[in-house]
Amino acid sequence: MDLLFLCLLPFLFYSLFTLFKLILQRRGQPCYMLAYECFKPPEDTKLDTDSAAKIVLRNQKLRLEELRFLLKTIVSSGIGENTYCPRTVLEGREECPTLKDTYEEIDEIMFDTLDNLFKRTGIHPSEVDILVVNVSLFSPAPSLTARIINRYKMREDVKAFNLTGMGCSASVVAIDVVQQLFKTYENSLGVVVSTEDLGAHWYCGRDKKMMLSNCLFRSGGCSMMFTNKTSLKSRAILKLKHMERTQYGADDEAYNCCIQVEDELGYSGFRLTKSLVKSAAQALTVNLQAMAPNILPLWEMLRFFFASVRFSDMKKRELVPFLTGLVLGKGKNKMKKIFTFNVLGGGLNFKAGVEHFCVHPGGRAVIDGVGKGLRLNEYDLEPARMALHRWGNTSAGGLWYVLGYMEAKKRLKKGDRILMISLGAGFKCNNCVWEVMRDLSDANVWKDCIESYPPNTLNNPFKEKYDWINDEYLSFVRLDFSRMLL
Repeated sequence: MDLLFLCLLPFLFYSLFTLFKLILQRRGQPCYMLAYECFKPPEDTKLDTDSAAKIVLRNQKLRLEELRFLLKTIVSSGIGENTYCPRTVLEGREECPTLKDTYEEIDEIMFDTLDNLFKRTGIHPSEVDILVVNVSLFSPAPSLTARIINRYKMREDVKAFNLTGMGCSASVVAIDVVQQLFKTYENSLGVVVSTEDLGAHWYCGRDKKMMLSNCLFRSGGCSMMFTNKTSLKSRAILKLKHMERTQYGADDEAYNCCIQVEDELGYSGFRLTKSLVKSAAQALTVNLQAMAPNILPLWEMLRFFFASVRFSDMKKRELVPFLTGLVLGKGKNKMKKIFTFNVLGGGLNFKAGVEHFCVHPGGRAVIDGVGKGLRLNEYDLEPARMALHRWGNTSAGGLWYVLGYMEAKKRLKKGDRILMISLGAGFKCNNCVWEVMRDLSDANVWKDCIESYPPNTLNNPFKEKYDWINDEYLSFVRLDFSRMLL
Protein backbone atom coordinates (compact mmCIF):
# COMPACT_ATOMS: atom_id res chain seq x y z
CA MET A 1 0.00 0.00 0.00
CA ASP A 2 2.82 2.35 0.91
CA LEU A 3 4.55 1.56 -2.38
CA LEU A 4 1.35 2.31 -4.31
CA PHE A 5 1.00 5.64 -2.50
CA LEU A 6 4.60 6.54 -3.29
CA CYS A 7 4.03 5.69 -6.95
CA LEU A 8 0.92 7.86 -7.15
CA LEU A 9 2.39 10.78 -5.21
CA PRO A 10 4.46 12.14 -8.17
CA PHE A 11 1.35 12.20 -10.34
CA LEU A 12 -0.44 14.26 -7.70
CA PHE A 13 2.50 16.67 -7.81
CA TYR A 14 2.31 16.61 -11.60
CA SER A 15 -1.39 17.52 -11.59
CA LEU A 16 -0.79 20.41 -9.20
CA PHE A 17 2.24 21.52 -11.22
CA THR A 18 0.21 21.46 -14.46
CA LEU A 19 -2.62 23.45 -12.88
CA PHE A 20 -0.17 26.03 -11.54
CA LYS A 21 1.51 26.27 -14.93
CA LEU A 22 -1.81 26.85 -16.69
CA ILE A 23 -2.61 29.65 -14.27
CA LEU A 24 0.76 31.26 -14.96
CA GLN A 25 0.25 30.89 -18.69
CA ARG A 26 -3.09 32.64 -18.53
CA ARG A 27 -1.49 35.47 -16.57
CA GLY A 28 1.46 35.70 -18.97
CA GLN A 29 1.66 37.43 -22.32
CA PRO A 30 0.28 35.36 -25.24
CA CYS A 31 1.96 35.11 -28.64
CA TYR A 32 -0.48 35.12 -31.55
CA MET A 33 0.41 34.82 -35.22
CA LEU A 34 -1.65 37.18 -37.34
CA ALA A 35 -0.33 36.16 -40.77
CA TYR A 36 2.64 34.82 -42.73
CA GLU A 37 3.78 35.31 -46.32
CA CYS A 38 6.06 32.89 -48.17
CA PHE A 39 8.20 34.08 -51.06
CA LYS A 40 7.47 32.87 -54.57
CA PRO A 41 10.52 33.63 -56.77
CA PRO A 42 10.11 34.90 -60.35
CA GLU A 43 9.46 32.30 -63.01
CA ASP A 44 12.68 33.18 -64.84
CA THR A 45 14.66 31.78 -61.90
CA LYS A 46 13.05 28.32 -62.05
CA LEU A 47 15.50 25.42 -61.91
CA ASP A 48 14.59 22.03 -63.35
CA THR A 49 16.86 18.98 -63.37
CA ASP A 50 18.12 19.68 -66.88
CA SER A 51 19.27 23.15 -65.85
CA ALA A 52 20.76 21.79 -62.64
CA ALA A 53 22.72 19.21 -64.61
CA LYS A 54 24.10 21.91 -66.92
CA ILE A 55 25.27 23.90 -63.89
CA VAL A 56 26.97 20.78 -62.56
CA LEU A 57 28.62 19.93 -65.87
CA ARG A 58 30.14 23.37 -66.37
CA ASN A 59 32.30 22.89 -63.28
CA GLN A 60 35.43 21.61 -65.00
CA LYS A 61 37.11 20.75 -61.71
CA LEU A 62 34.83 17.74 -61.34
CA ARG A 63 36.12 14.26 -62.03
CA LEU A 64 33.80 11.45 -63.06
CA GLU A 65 33.46 10.30 -59.44
CA GLU A 66 32.17 13.69 -58.29
CA LEU A 67 30.01 14.08 -61.41
CA ARG A 68 28.40 10.72 -60.81
CA PHE A 69 27.77 11.58 -57.15
CA LEU A 70 26.16 14.93 -57.97
CA LEU A 71 23.80 13.69 -60.66
CA LYS A 72 22.75 10.70 -58.57
CA THR A 73 22.04 13.01 -55.64
CA ILE A 74 20.03 15.47 -57.74
CA VAL A 75 17.73 12.85 -59.26
CA SER A 76 17.16 11.04 -55.94
CA SER A 77 16.87 14.08 -53.64
CA GLY A 78 13.06 14.30 -53.63
CA ILE A 79 13.23 17.74 -55.25
CA GLY A 80 10.97 18.35 -58.25
CA GLU A 81 11.17 20.37 -61.44
CA ASN A 82 9.79 23.69 -60.18
CA THR A 83 12.22 24.94 -57.55
CA TYR A 84 14.11 28.24 -57.86
CA CYS A 85 17.75 29.28 -57.94
CA PRO A 86 19.63 32.62 -57.56
CA ARG A 87 20.22 34.50 -60.79
CA THR A 88 23.97 34.60 -60.19
CA VAL A 89 24.08 30.81 -60.49
CA LEU A 90 21.70 30.61 -63.45
CA GLU A 91 23.78 33.20 -65.28
CA GLY A 92 27.05 31.37 -64.59
CA ARG A 93 28.46 33.92 -62.14
CA GLU A 94 28.59 31.69 -59.06
CA GLU A 95 32.38 31.98 -58.79
CA CYS A 96 32.39 35.78 -58.84
CA PRO A 97 29.22 37.17 -57.22
CA THR A 98 29.19 40.82 -56.23
CA LEU A 99 27.82 42.46 -53.08
CA LYS A 100 25.16 44.03 -55.28
CA ASP A 101 24.06 40.53 -56.36
CA THR A 102 23.68 39.49 -52.75
CA TYR A 103 21.68 42.55 -51.77
CA GLU A 104 19.38 42.07 -54.74
CA GLU A 105 18.77 38.43 -53.83
CA ILE A 106 18.02 39.23 -50.18
CA ASP A 107 15.99 42.38 -50.91
CA GLU A 108 13.73 40.52 -53.32
CA ILE A 109 12.79 37.98 -50.65
CA MET A 110 12.47 40.41 -47.73
CA PHE A 111 10.59 43.24 -49.41
CA ASP A 112 8.24 41.08 -51.48
CA THR A 113 7.08 39.10 -48.42
CA LEU A 114 6.91 42.18 -46.18
CA ASP A 115 4.89 44.16 -48.75
CA ASN A 116 2.40 41.30 -48.94
CA LEU A 117 2.35 40.87 -45.15
CA PHE A 118 1.53 44.53 -44.46
CA LYS A 119 -1.10 44.47 -47.20
CA ARG A 120 -2.71 41.29 -45.87
CA THR A 121 -2.89 42.47 -42.25
CA GLY A 122 -3.64 46.13 -42.93
CA ILE A 123 -0.99 47.04 -40.37
CA HIS A 124 1.34 49.91 -41.22
CA PRO A 125 5.13 49.39 -40.81
CA SER A 126 5.22 52.28 -38.32
CA GLU A 127 3.06 50.19 -35.95
CA VAL A 128 5.70 47.44 -35.64
CA ASP A 129 7.37 47.36 -32.21
CA ILE A 130 9.75 44.39 -32.67
CA LEU A 131 11.68 43.34 -35.78
CA VAL A 132 13.77 40.17 -36.02
CA VAL A 133 15.60 39.06 -39.18
CA ASN A 134 17.39 35.73 -39.48
CA VAL A 135 19.82 34.85 -42.27
CA SER A 136 22.68 32.40 -41.79
CA LEU A 137 25.22 33.30 -44.45
CA PHE A 138 25.08 37.09 -44.87
CA SER A 139 25.89 39.68 -42.21
CA PRO A 140 26.28 43.14 -43.78
CA ALA A 141 26.73 46.50 -42.10
CA PRO A 142 24.32 48.17 -41.60
CA SER A 143 22.34 45.07 -40.67
CA LEU A 144 19.38 43.70 -42.61
CA THR A 145 17.03 44.94 -39.88
CA ALA A 146 18.40 48.46 -40.48
CA ARG A 147 17.81 47.97 -44.20
CA ILE A 148 14.16 47.10 -43.56
CA ILE A 149 13.72 49.99 -41.12
CA ASN A 150 15.13 52.37 -43.74
CA ARG A 151 12.93 50.98 -46.51
CA TYR A 152 9.68 51.20 -44.52
CA LYS A 153 10.60 54.25 -42.40
CA MET A 154 9.83 52.48 -39.14
CA ARG A 155 9.82 54.21 -35.76
CA GLU A 156 13.06 55.11 -34.03
CA ASP A 157 12.16 53.01 -30.96
CA VAL A 158 11.54 49.73 -32.82
CA LYS A 159 13.38 46.84 -31.13
CA ALA A 160 15.57 45.35 -33.88
CA PHE A 161 17.52 42.07 -33.79
CA ASN A 162 19.60 40.48 -36.55
CA LEU A 163 20.34 36.73 -36.22
CA THR A 164 23.10 35.17 -38.34
CA GLY A 165 24.71 31.74 -38.48
CA MET A 166 21.74 30.04 -36.78
CA GLY A 167 21.09 27.52 -39.56
CA CYS A 168 17.83 26.05 -40.82
CA SER A 169 16.10 26.24 -37.44
CA ALA A 170 16.68 30.00 -37.08
CA SER A 171 13.06 30.82 -37.82
CA VAL A 172 11.92 29.22 -34.56
CA VAL A 173 14.77 30.95 -32.71
CA ALA A 174 13.55 34.30 -34.06
CA ILE A 175 10.02 33.55 -32.88
CA ASP A 176 11.37 32.71 -29.44
CA VAL A 177 13.06 36.13 -29.35
CA VAL A 178 9.70 37.76 -30.10
CA GLN A 179 7.78 35.78 -27.48
CA GLN A 180 10.40 36.52 -24.82
CA LEU A 181 10.16 40.25 -25.60
CA PHE A 182 6.38 40.03 -25.41
CA LYS A 183 6.78 39.19 -21.71
CA THR A 184 8.29 42.64 -21.20
CA TYR A 185 6.50 44.74 -23.81
CA GLU A 186 2.71 44.58 -23.61
CA ASN A 187 0.35 45.37 -26.51
CA SER A 188 3.10 44.95 -29.10
CA LEU A 189 3.44 43.86 -32.71
CA GLY A 190 6.42 41.80 -33.85
CA VAL A 191 7.66 40.89 -37.33
CA VAL A 192 10.03 38.03 -38.16
CA VAL A 193 11.76 37.76 -41.54
CA SER A 194 13.40 34.40 -42.41
CA THR A 195 15.62 34.47 -45.46
CA GLU A 196 18.88 33.11 -46.86
CA ASP A 197 21.64 34.07 -49.28
CA LEU A 198 22.56 31.23 -51.65
CA GLY A 199 24.09 32.92 -54.70
CA ALA A 200 27.20 34.24 -52.98
CA HIS A 201 27.78 30.94 -51.17
CA TRP A 202 27.43 28.46 -54.02
CA TYR A 203 30.14 25.83 -53.66
CA CYS A 204 32.46 25.71 -56.68
CA GLY A 205 34.86 22.97 -55.61
CA ARG A 206 34.74 19.17 -55.80
CA ASP A 207 34.43 17.97 -52.19
CA LYS A 208 31.40 15.64 -52.19
CA LYS A 209 30.45 16.52 -48.61
CA MET A 210 30.23 20.17 -49.62
CA MET A 211 28.42 19.56 -52.91
CA LEU A 212 25.30 18.36 -51.12
CA SER A 213 24.23 21.90 -50.25
CA ASN A 214 24.15 22.77 -53.98
CA CYS A 215 21.81 19.84 -54.59
CA LEU A 216 19.37 20.57 -51.76
CA PHE A 217 19.16 24.32 -51.13
CA ARG A 218 16.89 26.55 -53.19
CA SER A 219 15.63 30.15 -53.09
CA GLY A 220 12.86 30.98 -50.64
CA GLY A 221 11.91 32.79 -47.46
CA CYS A 222 9.05 34.01 -45.32
CA SER A 223 7.83 36.98 -43.25
CA MET A 224 5.49 36.59 -40.25
CA MET A 225 3.60 38.94 -37.95
CA PHE A 226 2.94 38.30 -34.26
CA THR A 227 1.17 40.13 -31.46
CA ASN A 228 0.34 39.87 -27.78
CA LYS A 229 -2.57 42.29 -28.06
CA THR A 230 -5.69 40.54 -26.80
CA SER A 231 -7.73 42.99 -28.89
CA LEU A 232 -6.29 41.30 -32.00
CA LYS A 233 -6.94 37.74 -30.81
CA SER A 234 -9.98 37.41 -33.07
CA ARG A 235 -7.75 38.05 -36.11
CA ALA A 236 -5.09 35.50 -35.12
CA ILE A 237 -4.56 32.30 -37.09
CA LEU A 238 -2.25 30.54 -34.61
CA LYS A 239 -1.34 30.76 -30.94
CA LEU A 240 2.04 29.64 -29.63
CA LYS A 241 1.48 27.03 -26.92
CA HIS A 242 4.96 25.79 -26.14
CA MET A 243 8.54 26.36 -27.28
CA GLU A 244 11.56 24.13 -26.67
CA ARG A 245 15.10 24.92 -27.84
CA THR A 246 17.96 22.41 -27.70
CA GLN A 247 21.58 23.28 -28.40
CA TYR A 248 23.74 20.19 -28.98
CA GLY A 249 26.91 22.07 -29.95
CA ALA A 250 28.95 20.82 -26.99
CA ASP A 251 29.25 17.49 -28.81
CA ASP A 252 32.16 17.76 -31.29
CA GLU A 253 30.63 15.38 -33.81
CA ALA A 254 27.34 17.27 -33.79
CA TYR A 255 29.11 20.63 -34.01
CA ASN A 256 31.09 19.59 -37.09
CA CYS A 257 28.36 17.69 -38.96
CA CYS A 258 27.00 20.84 -40.61
CA ILE A 259 29.61 23.56 -40.89
CA GLN A 260 30.89 26.29 -43.20
CA VAL A 261 34.52 25.65 -44.18
CA GLU A 262 37.04 25.93 -47.02
CA ASP A 263 38.14 22.85 -48.97
CA GLU A 264 41.73 21.95 -49.83
CA LEU A 265 41.55 24.13 -52.95
CA GLY A 266 40.36 27.16 -50.99
CA TYR A 267 36.72 27.06 -52.08
CA SER A 268 34.30 27.88 -49.26
CA GLY A 269 31.07 26.03 -48.77
CA PHE A 270 28.81 24.17 -46.36
CA ARG A 271 30.02 20.70 -45.40
CA LEU A 272 27.41 18.08 -44.49
CA THR A 273 28.83 14.87 -43.00
CA LYS A 274 27.35 11.39 -42.52
CA SER A 275 26.92 12.08 -38.79
CA LEU A 276 24.25 14.68 -39.57
CA VAL A 277 21.38 12.19 -39.27
CA LYS A 278 22.80 10.79 -36.02
CA SER A 279 23.26 14.26 -34.52
CA ALA A 280 19.76 15.26 -35.60
CA ALA A 281 18.33 12.17 -33.88
CA GLN A 282 20.22 12.93 -30.67
CA ALA A 283 19.19 16.58 -30.59
CA LEU A 284 15.57 15.72 -31.43
CA THR A 285 15.47 13.13 -28.66
CA VAL A 286 16.76 15.57 -26.04
CA ASN A 287 14.29 18.21 -27.23
CA LEU A 288 11.28 15.89 -27.16
CA GLN A 289 12.32 14.61 -23.74
CA ALA A 290 11.82 18.12 -22.38
CA MET A 291 8.76 18.85 -24.52
CA ALA A 292 6.72 15.68 -23.97
CA PRO A 293 5.38 16.44 -20.46
CA ASN A 294 4.19 19.84 -21.71
CA ILE A 295 2.25 18.66 -24.74
CA LEU A 296 1.13 15.10 -24.02
CA PRO A 297 -1.92 14.19 -21.89
CA LEU A 298 -1.40 12.52 -18.54
CA TRP A 299 -2.83 9.21 -19.71
CA GLU A 300 -0.18 8.97 -22.46
CA MET A 301 2.58 9.67 -19.93
CA LEU A 302 1.14 6.96 -17.69
CA ARG A 303 0.98 4.49 -20.57
CA PHE A 304 4.55 5.34 -21.53
CA PHE A 305 5.76 4.96 -17.96
CA PHE A 306 4.39 1.46 -17.47
CA ALA A 307 5.64 0.43 -20.92
CA SER A 308 9.08 1.72 -19.96
CA VAL A 309 9.00 -0.23 -16.71
CA ARG A 310 8.18 -3.42 -18.58
CA PHE A 311 10.96 -2.75 -21.07
CA SER A 312 13.59 -2.01 -18.43
CA ASP A 313 15.14 -4.13 -15.71
CA MET A 314 14.19 -1.44 -13.18
CA LYS A 315 13.98 -2.48 -9.56
CA LYS A 316 11.11 -1.43 -7.31
CA ARG A 317 13.24 0.93 -5.25
CA GLU A 318 13.99 2.89 -8.45
CA LEU A 319 10.36 3.43 -9.43
CA VAL A 320 9.76 6.64 -7.49
CA PRO A 321 12.98 8.45 -8.60
CA PHE A 322 12.26 7.40 -12.18
CA LEU A 323 8.65 8.55 -12.06
CA THR A 324 9.57 11.85 -10.44
CA GLY A 325 12.27 12.45 -13.02
CA LEU A 326 9.89 11.66 -15.85
CA VAL A 327 7.26 14.08 -14.58
CA LEU A 328 9.71 16.92 -13.98
CA GLY A 329 11.68 16.37 -17.17
CA LYS A 330 14.86 15.66 -15.18
CA GLY A 331 16.27 12.68 -13.40
CA LYS A 332 18.62 9.79 -13.39
CA ASN A 333 20.67 8.48 -16.29
CA LYS A 334 18.50 5.38 -16.14
CA MET A 335 15.39 7.43 -16.90
CA LYS A 336 17.14 9.29 -19.69
CA LYS A 337 18.37 6.05 -21.26
CA ILE A 338 14.90 4.50 -21.28
CA PHE A 339 13.30 7.69 -22.56
CA THR A 340 15.88 8.02 -25.34
CA PHE A 341 15.15 4.52 -26.53
CA ASN A 342 11.42 5.03 -26.49
CA VAL A 343 11.15 8.49 -28.06
CA LEU A 344 12.85 7.43 -31.28
CA GLY A 345 11.97 3.79 -30.88
CA GLY A 346 8.24 4.31 -31.02
CA GLY A 347 7.27 4.29 -27.33
CA LEU A 348 5.71 7.73 -26.97
CA ASN A 349 2.73 8.52 -29.16
CA PHE A 350 2.98 12.22 -29.96
CA LYS A 351 -0.25 12.02 -31.91
CA ALA A 352 -1.96 11.94 -28.52
CA GLY A 353 -0.96 15.57 -28.05
CA VAL A 354 -0.87 17.04 -31.56
CA GLU A 355 -2.81 16.57 -34.80
CA HIS A 356 -0.28 17.84 -37.35
CA PHE A 357 3.47 17.53 -37.80
CA CYS A 358 5.28 20.36 -39.56
CA VAL A 359 8.69 18.77 -40.27
CA HIS A 360 11.60 20.79 -41.63
CA PRO A 361 11.95 19.84 -45.34
CA GLY A 362 15.74 19.63 -45.13
CA GLY A 363 16.01 16.55 -47.32
CA ARG A 364 14.49 13.16 -47.89
CA ALA A 365 16.71 11.51 -45.26
CA VAL A 366 15.71 14.06 -42.61
CA ILE A 367 11.99 13.62 -43.32
CA ASP A 368 12.29 9.81 -43.37
CA GLY A 369 14.27 9.82 -40.11
CA VAL A 370 11.80 11.99 -38.21
CA GLY A 371 8.89 10.01 -39.60
CA LYS A 372 10.37 6.68 -38.55
CA GLY A 373 11.36 7.91 -35.11
CA LEU A 374 7.93 9.35 -34.30
CA ARG A 375 5.93 6.61 -36.06
CA LEU A 376 4.38 9.07 -38.49
CA ASN A 377 2.48 7.83 -41.51
CA GLU A 378 2.60 9.17 -45.06
CA TYR A 379 -0.33 11.48 -44.40
CA ASP A 380 1.66 13.12 -41.59
CA LEU A 381 4.79 13.46 -43.73
CA GLU A 382 3.04 14.52 -46.93
CA PRO A 383 3.31 18.30 -46.26
CA ALA A 384 7.08 18.10 -45.70
CA ARG A 385 7.65 15.86 -48.73
CA MET A 386 5.57 18.11 -50.97
CA ALA A 387 7.31 21.26 -49.73
CA LEU A 388 10.68 19.66 -50.49
CA HIS A 389 9.46 18.58 -53.92
CA ARG A 390 7.95 21.94 -54.88
CA TRP A 391 10.36 24.39 -53.23
CA GLY A 392 13.46 22.43 -52.18
CA ASN A 393 15.26 23.14 -48.91
CA THR A 394 14.74 26.88 -48.41
CA SER A 395 16.65 26.88 -45.11
CA ALA A 396 14.87 28.58 -42.18
CA GLY A 397 11.91 29.54 -44.37
CA GLY A 398 11.12 25.92 -45.21
CA LEU A 399 8.75 25.30 -42.29
CA TRP A 400 6.33 27.90 -43.55
CA TYR A 401 6.01 26.30 -46.99
CA VAL A 402 5.07 23.10 -45.11
CA LEU A 403 2.52 24.99 -43.02
CA GLY A 404 1.23 26.65 -46.20
CA TYR A 405 0.61 23.23 -47.74
CA MET A 406 -1.43 22.15 -44.72
CA GLU A 407 -3.51 25.30 -44.96
CA ALA A 408 -3.97 25.08 -48.74
CA LYS A 409 -5.17 21.49 -48.32
CA LYS A 410 -7.67 22.71 -45.67
CA ARG A 411 -6.27 20.40 -43.03
CA LEU A 412 -6.06 22.99 -40.25
CA LYS A 413 -9.22 23.23 -38.13
CA LYS A 414 -9.93 25.36 -35.08
CA GLY A 415 -8.41 23.80 -31.96
CA ASP A 416 -5.91 21.62 -33.84
CA ARG A 417 -2.33 21.56 -32.57
CA ILE A 418 0.73 21.63 -34.80
CA LEU A 419 4.15 20.34 -33.74
CA MET A 420 6.77 22.29 -35.68
CA ILE A 421 10.11 20.42 -35.86
CA SER A 422 13.21 22.30 -37.01
CA LEU A 423 16.83 21.16 -37.18
CA GLY A 424 19.89 23.22 -38.02
CA ALA A 425 23.63 23.80 -37.79
CA GLY A 426 25.10 24.22 -34.34
CA PHE A 427 23.78 21.53 -33.88
CA LYS A 428 20.30 22.72 -32.89
CA CYS A 429 16.80 21.32 -32.60
CA ASN A 430 14.13 23.98 -32.02
CA ASN A 431 10.55 22.79 -31.77
CA CYS A 432 7.27 24.50 -30.92
CA VAL A 433 3.57 23.74 -30.70
CA TRP A 434 0.86 25.98 -32.20
CA GLU A 435 -2.89 25.96 -31.63
CA VAL A 436 -5.05 26.76 -34.65
CA MET A 437 -7.35 29.67 -33.74
CA ARG A 438 -9.84 29.24 -36.61
CA ASP A 439 -10.37 27.05 -39.66
CA LEU A 440 -7.68 27.91 -42.22
CA SER A 441 -8.07 27.46 -45.97
CA ASP A 442 -5.98 30.13 -47.72
CA ALA A 443 -4.16 28.63 -50.72
CA ASN A 444 -1.32 31.16 -50.16
CA VAL A 445 1.88 30.55 -52.12
CA TRP A 446 0.56 27.13 -53.23
CA LYS A 447 -2.47 28.52 -55.05
CA ASP A 448 -1.21 27.90 -58.60
CA CYS A 449 -0.23 24.25 -58.02
CA ILE A 450 -2.03 22.83 -54.98
CA GLU A 451 -4.52 20.92 -57.13
CA SER A 452 -1.68 18.90 -58.65
CA TYR A 453 -0.32 17.82 -55.25
CA PRO A 454 0.47 15.22 -54.24
CA PRO A 455 1.64 14.05 -57.68
CA ASN A 456 1.21 10.44 -58.76
CA THR A 457 4.92 9.85 -58.30
CA LEU A 458 7.89 11.71 -56.85
CA ASN A 459 10.31 9.94 -59.17
CA ASN A 460 12.52 12.39 -61.02
CA PRO A 461 11.69 12.38 -64.76
CA PHE A 462 15.39 12.66 -65.62
CA LYS A 463 16.43 9.61 -63.61
CA GLU A 464 16.63 7.43 -66.73
CA LYS A 465 18.24 10.20 -68.78
CA TYR A 466 21.20 10.38 -66.41
CA ASP A 467 21.26 6.69 -65.54
CA TRP A 468 24.38 6.32 -67.69
CA ILE A 469 26.38 7.93 -64.91
CA ASN A 470 26.03 4.73 -62.84
CA ASP A 471 27.81 2.56 -65.42
CA GLU A 472 31.05 1.35 -63.86
CA TYR A 473 32.76 0.86 -67.22
CA LEU A 474 32.91 4.65 -67.55
CA SER A 475 35.32 4.94 -64.62
CA PHE A 476 38.35 5.31 -66.90
CA VAL A 477 36.71 7.80 -69.29
CA ARG A 478 37.89 11.43 -69.42
CA LEU A 479 34.86 13.57 -70.16
CA ASP A 480 34.87 16.57 -72.52
CA PHE A 481 32.61 18.98 -70.61
CA SER A 482 32.53 21.53 -73.41
CA ARG A 483 30.76 19.02 -75.66
CA MET A 484 28.35 17.91 -72.94
CA LEU A 485 27.13 21.47 -72.44
CA LEU A 486 26.04 21.86 -76.07
